[in-house]
Amino acid sequence: MPAPQPRTRRVRSLIDADALHVLHRAARVLLDDLPDLTDRLLAVLQEQEPAYRAAVESDPVGTWQEVQRSLRHSVTSLIDPRSARDAARRCSWKIGATRAEQGLPLDALLHAFRLGGSLVWQGLVEETSRTAPEDVRLLVHVASDVWNFVDEHCTLVADAYRQVERQLTWRRENRVRLLATALLEGTSRIADLPETAQVLDLPEHGRYAVVAVAGEDPAGCAAARAAAVPDGLRVHWHTGVEVDYGIVLVGATEPPEPASRPDGPGAGIRIGVGGAVEGLAGIGDARRQADTALRICPAGGGAVRLTDHLPAALVVSSPELGRALADRVLGPLLSLEPGDRDVLLETLATWLACDGSAQRAGERLYCHRNTVLNRLRRCEHLTGRSLARPTDVVEISLALTARRLLRD
Repeated sequence: MPAPQPRTRRVRSLIDADALHVLHRAARVLLDDLPDLTDRLLAVLQEQEPAYRAAVESDPVGTWQEVQRSLRHSVTSLIDPRSARDAARRCSWKIGATRAEQGLPLDALLHAFRLGGSLVWQGLVEETSRTAPEDVRLLVHVASDVWNFVDEHCTLVADAYRQVERQLTWRRENRVRLLATALLEGTSRIADLPETAQVLDLPEHGRYAVVAVAGEDPAGCAAARAAAVPDGLRVHWHTGVEVDYGIVLVGATEPPEPASRPDGPGAGIRIGVGGAVEGLAGIGDARRQADTALRICPAGGGAVRLTDHLPAALVVSSPELGRALADRVLGPLLSLEPGDRDVLLETLATWLACDGSAQRAGERLYCHRNTVLNRLRRCEHLTGRSLARPTDVVEISLALTARRLLRD
């Protein structure tokens, strides 16, 4: 024979059945009076939640219908949880997703759902107290079911909200990248410039420069970015595969001057600053100038402002002509033995850096000024150029720059 069931379990089952009967009876009344329940919840929301007050003012009909729909699914789920559960979950998920798209704060949305749960519970208690006061005590046995439902749907709403919020964030960030990329590449349409200005939080008509930062060390590049633009200047940074670009609103000032060491960029970090351009429409030109300045930077690291190195910029802007100039002017020197060649080229470069002073060049090279002069005369003989003739000095200077920058 099967063992008899304990009496306490049978009593508990009877109590639960009675409690469910009381719950269903009160819930049906709430369902019949759903418009009034909706009005009451909207009034509470407008009083206690400013975000919903604004929502009601902007879309009173839509907000009322959303609240009524949510309450109907909630109350129906209390009566018939099996058949109504999926529809109620879909409703809550849609509300969470929609409100995320509209920008309603998540805290306000969750507060609204909890207020709705409180109002439904209050309505169940009030209805039972009105029609059968002796049954109110039975509602205690189903209270956990009601609040578990509220917690479940708060979780659903939060999950939907955060999922859509992540999607929206990704779309916004992707849109920012696309618009900034088009600006830097010079492919922006004129019609897109107002949107670009709004998205990047930069004026369409202003004076801009572009800063380019490159290097193998991400931490070093991040530090260089922070130091490359002085405080007080508005900048939008665009992270690239090999180069990061800063679109800097310089206004009436000159393009930012890169910091010199020891506070400047670390080893291997290069910073190039282009010239100033007018308006966002000119950012493509400013980016190309920044890239040119970046090519002038020493490979081991450094910072260059293009306007301070225009002759070098001319050379790297036309590498074929630069190499041809170096070969034509320095060809006889370049054909010497490496040791002899390097001494003469270093002497020429040092003499030019010392403004044509053999005395100072000798001090830098640790040799007598006469030694410098002898080397320079030899250079003149080999190249067929005179260091007393300004046009020849210009050619030699540019040729040395081309050889230094265009060795690859």
